[in-house]
Amino acid sequence: MKTSYATLCIMLTLLLLGQSELLCMAAVTCNALQLSACASAITSSTPPSALCCSKLKEQRPCLCQYLKDPNLKKLVNSPNARMVANACGSPFPTC
Repeated sequence: MKTSYATLCIMLTLLLLGQSELLCMAAVTCNALQLSACASAITSSTPPSALCCSKLKEQRPCLCQYLKDPNLKKLVNSPNARMVANACGSPFPTC
């Protein structure tokens, strides 16, 4: 019981310190195809859908990994992609 209480305290402390990304990273499966819901918003000026924003927030811990992939970098690092991320309230992480 003490171990689970200590673990809970540590997790809450990390969350309060804004380190929720570290906790999410372990649970997120990085899959760039999940961002296909954002394709129309990134390639045009249409606003992002709720599904796009949800997937973008889910995949946020993976964005630095996607930026290292030459096939994904141009799309993920585009000005429109950053505008979509900001519109979704999920700014790009500092890599």
